[in-house]
Amino acid sequence: MSKPFVSIIVPCYQEAAFIEGVIQDVLQQDYPNEQIETFFVDGGSTDGTIEKIKTASQQYPFIRLIENPDRYVPQAMNRGIAAARGSIIIRLDAHAGYPKDYVSKLVGWSERSGADNVGGLWRIAPRGDHPRAQAIAAVLAHPLGVGNASYRLGVEQASEVDTVPFGCFRREVFERYGFYDSRLHRNQDIELNRRIRRKGGRIILVPDVWCTYYARSTYPALWRNNFANGKWVILTARLTRTFDSLSLRHFAPLFFVLYWLSTMGLMLSLSLAPALGWMPLLWVFPGLLYLALIFWASIKLAFSRRQVLHFIYYFLAFLTLHFSYGWGSIAGLFAPIKSSQEPK
Repeated sequence: MSKPFVSIIVPCYQEAAFIEGVIQDVLQQDYPNEQIETFFVDGGSTDGTIEKIKTASQQYPFIRLIENPDRYVPQAMNRGIAAARGSIIIRLDAHAGYPKDYVSKLVGWSERSGADNVGGLWRIAPRGDHPRAQAIAAVLAHPLGVGNASYRLGVEQASEVDTVPFGCFRREVFERYGFYDSRLHRNQDIELNRRIRRKGGRIILVPDVWCTYYARSTYPALWRNNFANGKWVILTARLTRTFDSLSLRHFAPLFFVLYWLSTMGLMLSLSLAPALGWMPLLWVFPGLLYLALIFWASIKLAFSRRQVLHFIYYFLAFLTLHFSYGWGSIAGLFAPIKSSQEPK
């Protein structure tokens, strides 16, 4: 029995530092080349990304470049899906690396499970050797940093979940549940997966499939990325007019920052302390407990890597991750929605 034809779609923009690695990972897959087509859907890169894709496409006919003037991932995926001939569609990310059995295992699980979407685990890796980069990567894989995201923390057996990173879809999924929501600059994977589940579909996370995701390597880069993530958590809820497109963990940083803002306000009103009795201390206690938790987690992470003196890098990574996401969510509450983004 012949293997199903697979269409791989890779949205990209300004990915010159990573795109050659992704191309090589695709070329080294143990899935038959004649049963694969790969679309790199580029949003108008000016850093050499397009030239590297064109060079690969001239040598390997199953690699193609598609222009995406809208730049963002949903439009890139929708353009790729429209051009795809495969009965299986796999999304890859340009910030990640993939083992040679990545495609074959996902296809195998898709056929055996009959699930609408199948995905694997993330292994978070630093983009450099600096202790700061290593700390950021470790925090992005820690429960205190990312909550209960199963694809980051791991599973022991195939499990039904709310969402998976990237994904391996049967083509009819998009005919049944719709394409990616082009209004969403972020969270489009989560929203699509929730839409699938809301209408009775199944999403499976499998334990023996993984990819390596390369984390940001500096605190400013981590802040910018997670600020945008937090902002689009709120904008996703506003645009889709539903909160079940996301999980509680996505909204926790918003309440976290609001708590700290209220605590600062309380500290500025210490003159009220005699009248309030123990109330100020009781209000501040959760914040002190949080600082103690991330301090202890930072010490443990640094000790486990025999870098005890570097614990401050982990501590700052936790603070940056949580506060940037929360402030982004606050920005999302007040960000204007363009008329073209209004729900239809």
